[in-house]
Amino acid sequence: MSADIPSQRRKSIDDAEWQTRVDLAACYRLIALLGLDDMIYNHISARVPGKQDEFLINPYGLLFEEITASSLVKINLQGEKLEQSPYDVNVAGFVIHGAIHAARHDAMCVLHTHSDASTAVSTQQNGLLPLSQFAMRFYRRQAFHDYEGVAIDMDEQSRLVSDLGECPVMLMRNHGVLVLGRTPGEAFMLLYYFERAARIQLDIQATSATAGAMVLPSPAVCEKAALQFWEQQGDILINGEREWPALLRKLERDCPDYHH
Repeated sequence: MSADIPSQRRKSIDDAEWQTRVDLAACYRLIALLGLDDMIYNHISARVPGKQDEFLINPYGLLFEEITASSLVKINLQGEKLEQSPYDVNVAGFVIHGAIHAARHDAMCVLHTHSDASTAVSTQQNGLLPLSQFAMRFYRRQAFHDYEGVAIDMDEQSRLVSDLGECPVMLMRNHGVLVLGRTPGEAFMLLYYFERAARIQLDIQATSATAGAMVLPSPAVCEKAALQFWEQQGDILINGEREWPALLRKLERDCPDYHH
């Protein structure tokens, strides 16, 4: 990409959309820094501010660590590009993300990864168990979608939406995890904590045979903890407001080109 193209692109995009592009590019870079990406695959999308039927998604062929604000591709719910771009869009990207954006207007950002721990937990009957404080925020707030093959069939969209319901996270069986956020920062933080909880669960399960039975809090305590997170009781925030500025400072140190 020519060095002057990002500046040209910036001039043609309004401030609200540009800020969304910057935050979405940051989300891609942070996923890469954590090693939760899958080469050029997986996708994170963000709704264009003020538009119900337009969203931004990664250019197919770029690693997450290469994605910038100006390289993101704007498409509609049918996967049609709404602006010139040298890149294609992953078919599974708009099949999954188009369906969720169309059905869940609260989902400004939709994040899908094949991260190892979340994928492993997706194969377990009960998914994420309330074994750690990280897991408590997802207690009774995770959905499940059975594997149907690579998500390239449009008729799968209705089942994705039905299975997701009102949940903020869905385990796609034998496939990965889908997370919804009101901002890219919130989606990233929810994935971060879900992945932490999944890794802890796998570690516990690997040792439980020799260490004894697992201890789970009572359902009442689990629900109390979940409400503390989702109702943001005390000084708890779940939308990334505290973490996001610090994470952006990290990106400025490690890979400042993300906002170009």
